[in-house]
Amino acid sequence: MVVGAALAAVVALPGCAPAGYNAADYGNAAEPASNDITATPGATADAEATAEPTAPADPADGEANTPEVSDELATTSLTGSKVPRMGKVVEDQDGFVLYRFDDDKDDPAKSNCNGDCAEVWPPALTNDGKPTLKGVKADLVGTVTRADGTKQLTLKGWPLYRYLGDKKPGQWKGQNVGGKWFVINPDGTKNLTCLPAISKPVAPPADDEAEAGAEGAAEDSGSDYSY
Repeated sequence: MVVGAALAAVVALPGCAPAGYNAADYGNAAEPASNDITATPGATADAEATAEPTAPADPADGEANTPEVSDELATTSLTGSKVPRMGKVVEDQDGFVLYRFDDDKDDPAKSNCNGDCAEVWPPALTNDGKPTLKGVKADLVGTVTRADGTKQLTLKGWPLYRYLGDKKPGQWKGQNVGGKWFVINPDGTKNLTCLPAISKPVAPPADDEAEAGAEGAAEDSGSDYSY
């Protein structure tokens, strides 16, 4: 039965998946989305994702000590959308595709991407934990407190990130980077519709203009960073 299911998964793959790919090797990629729409831990939904209110995901204690995130850095909306070849994705208010990281935890939620990692994979930060939702179920959205005290949006417990290598809305160059980063579906599972060969992440941003040329070269060839 297991072998048959694996073969069926391989047969169903589009041409962009590498030879020998098996969905069973990638965690909960095929995990079904919840059919229940209860309350989100702090998110607000439009007509497509209504929910009954419940208590916030994070306790009120310590709220005063949470660092404020600038409007420029905050993620204010999550939209379930579709892009060519990859299919279902979640985009932020600027149309950039969001990702999840295998080294993170979802139960309870925890982000393990800090320092240079967070420079390459900017976290979806929030102040109030109330992004506008469209095509994303409200009960799947929550927040997690990062190591620096800021709050990051989560989807089905998985912290959400952009990728520095995506230069335009709708791009998904972060797919399968390091074999640990994946486009996230609107239900919180990994989107493995298209799985390119494992690639290296781009280098962190240069500290000054003198390093800009080196950064550009690193983006073309991939860095040696482990995240």
